[in-house]
Amino acid sequence: MDSTLTTAGQIAAPPRDAAPSRPPSFLPEIARTLKAKPFYPHRLFRNSHAQTVMGYAWPRRFRLRDLRGDQARLFEVAPGVQVMVHCRWQNNGDPRAHPTLVLVHGLEGSSTSVYMLSTAHKAYRAGFNVLRLNLRSCGGTEHLAPTLYNSSMSPDLRAVLDELISRDGLRHLYLAGFSLGGNMSLKMAGESAAPPELRGVCAISPSIDLSACADAIERRANWAYQKNFIIGLKRKMRDAQRLYPERYDAAPLKLVRTLRDFDSHFTAVHGGFRDVDDYYARASSLPLIKNIHVPTLIVHAQDDPFVPFDSFRHPSLSDNPYVVLLAPPQGGHVGFVGEPATGEDRFWSENRIVEFCRLLQESAGD
Repeated sequence: MDSTLTTAGQIAAPPRDAAPSRPPSFLPEIARTLKAKPFYPHRLFRNSHAQTVMGYAWPRRFRLRDLRGDQARLFEVAPGVQVMVHCRWQNNGDPRAHPTLVLVHGLEGSSTSVYMLSTAHKAYRAGFNVLRLNLRSCGGTEHLAPTLYNSSMSPDLRAVLDELISRDGLRHLYLAGFSLGGNMSLKMAGESAAPPELRGVCAISPSIDLSACADAIERRANWAYQKNFIIGLKRKMRDAQRLYPERYDAAPLKLVRTLRDFDSHFTAVHGGFRDVDDYYARASSLPLIKNIHVPTLIVHAQDDPFVPFDSFRHPSLSDNPYVVLLAPPQGGHVGFVGEPATGEDRFWSENRIVEFCRLLQESAGD
């Protein structure tokens, strides 16, 4: 049964560029509540690779037929560029009477990635409107965007939020991203003053230092992950070349063996960067996290196989009182498959997203 979490009693929003001088007084208590529910890995899947694989492979309990009523909606994020978002609005009243969670997938994911569907199911049952966003050219939307997605495109997320605020009148927005989508979400929150309607941000296994990630995924133990990503990216580039032959030349694909190769020959070139190092530096959220002034949850396993935990020891995180970091020793990359807890299934990070947003919503009192 759906809950009745609402946003009744709305108040006038402060100016769009205003940022609170200090985090809300209730954030430390929310952090304590979350930290009181540590992650215990499934007894059969304790190493990082098992956690990473099972995070994608373990069946979830949501029913695909529950998603058939989701509304597919196009958002213009730049002139001539649209992204498709799958929207599920609470069906017992005005959408403005409910908080809204926007979900952003990771590299070579889409709105139908299993972690997106599972988190959406949980959040909807908790009383949230839920929007599952496809980044540019993802989820079969190559025809909507002549430009390919990359981790620098955080303005696309801001454009979606701005439309939800201005067109839909939503006043209680939450943003949650996974892996690359987590990096983009943190980048958006840190590069400019977040709109006051954005009440919280979550990032699961975010790739906050892209150069370090590119180095890590080239380790021998990670060859299968890199191969999987490269197969998908090459396919996407060939599709783009067929749709936009005047824009793309797929010939350099024969030179691509690693993610760094792909970013060097394609992402940097077509994204307007000087080179791959310029792309990694400008698209990483790590230098911007210190500027975040909205309650933010970051969940990252210390054994993540290709997003090194050393980046999360940076003062940008530890010195920012708006940031709550949950860093269990185990969990893999977007894995966190644990033992079921009372009232929760075994997908720990998905439950922490919903709990964090719910506690923020309940504590705000507006």
